[in-house]
Amino acid sequence: MISDDVVQIYKRDGVVVVPEVLDEDTLGRVRTVLAGLVAAAADVTEHTEVYDLEPGHTSENPRVRRIKSPHKVHPIFDEIVRSPAVISILMRLIGPGLRLHNSKLNMKSAQYGSPVEWHQDWAFYPHTNDDLLAIGVLLDDCDLENGPLLVTPGTHFGEVWNHHDDGCFAGLIDPDLIQDEIKRAVPCSGKAGSMSFHHVRALHGSATNTSNKPRNLLLYEIASSDAWPLLGVKDFAEFDSRLLAGPSVITPRLADVPVRMPLPPAKRPGSIYENQSSAKKSYFTRAA
Repeated sequence: MISDDVVQIYKRDGVVVVPEVLDEDTLGRVRTVLAGLVAAAADVTEHTEVYDLEPGHTSENPRVRRIKSPHKVHPIFDEIVRSPAVISILMRLIGPGLRLHNSKLNMKSAQYGSPVEWHQDWAFYPHTNDDLLAIGVLLDDCDLENGPLLVTPGTHFGEVWNHHDDGCFAGLIDPDLIQDEIKRAVPCSGKAGSMSFHHVRALHGSATNTSNKPRNLLLYEIASSDAWPLLGVKDFAEFDSRLLAGPSVITPRLADVPVRMPLPPAKRPGSIYENQSSAKKSYFTRAA
C-alpha cells in the first residue's frame, strides 16, 4: 500500500497521509452505522460508555462529539482496523507485531464540532517503548475549513511536554510553551477514505468546525506488540485479544524514551474533552 518514500517521510516527520485507503462501499456502510448511533443518542442525557456528548445535546437535537471504543460498538470498526490494507501499512511503519490499544470516533459536526487542544498521545498512555501511532480515518472530505487534524512534523523526536494543570493531569499543553511548534503544524487533509498516521509522541490538535461540512474522524491507537502500557495490564486475555498481527508477547521491549505519567488523574475524568475542560488555558476558540 505504501512506498519506501512514504515510510521515510513518516520516520522523518512523524506523520503521513495515505490517500483513499477505504473504498466507497465501506465508507457508505460506516456512515449508515454512524447515523444510527447518533440517532440512538436521543435516548441518553449524559455521557455513557458509548457516547461523549457535545454541549447543547438534547433528545430533540442529538449532538455527539465522540463514539467511545467503536471497535467494541459495531463489527465494522473492528473489520476496518484488521483489514489487509491497513495491516500492510502498519507493518511497514511499526513492524510485524501489532496490537490495537484503543479506538474512538471524533465527530466534528458542522458549525459546532468541538476542538481538541494541543497534546501528545504519549502523555495519556506511555509504554515500555514508543513504537506506537494513531490512524486517523477520514470519513468525510477534509480541508482547512472543517477542522482537520493538525500535526507538527518532527516533534516525535523531541520532549514530552507537561500535560498537567494545577498538579493534576489535564490532557493538554500550555499553548504559551509551544507557539513555535503550533506555527509549524500541517493539516492532515484529504478525500474521504484517506488515512493519516501520526507517531504517538507527535504534537497535534484540531480546531472547532465552524464550516457547514461535517468532519468525522475514526481513530485507532496501534502499538507494537512488544510495547506494554506502563499503567499495567489488568486482563491479559483481553490484552491479547487485541493482537492484530504476530504472536503473543510476554517479554516487553524496554527503550530509553522520556515519560511523564498521567497521574494524579484528571480532575474531570472521562474523555480527552472532559480532561481538557479543567485547564485554565486553551488555544482554540469554541463555538458559541
